[in-house]
Amino acid sequence: MPSPTQTDDALVARIAADPRYAALVRDRQRFSWILTAITVVVYSSFISLIAFDKPLMAQPVGGGTISLAVVLGAAMLVGTVAICAVYVWRANGSYDARVADLLADARA
Repeated sequence: MPSPTQTDDALVARIAADPRYAALVRDRQRFSWILTAITVVVYSSFISLIAFDKPLMAQPVGGGTISLAVVLGAAMLVGTVAICAVYVWRANGSYDARVADLLADARA
């Protein structure tokens, strides 16, 4: 009877050899890099505005006491949470189902 680690190693090898696994990894990495790029662009744009256009960022919004920097900073935080939510939604809706199919087929 094979040991649990031999069985696990065989299962991992079957999954790694499945072309659907390679496609899943490729799709997940591409989507993750797209979300990462969006986050980097947004954050670096915000920092660049702070560094190079302080008068713009100091402008009050709507005639009040809150500056544009505060509004954009809050929007950036909300956007970051939204990006995380999009990834979780995609992972739960697509990636998890694909992983479950791979595991079911590999154990069969």
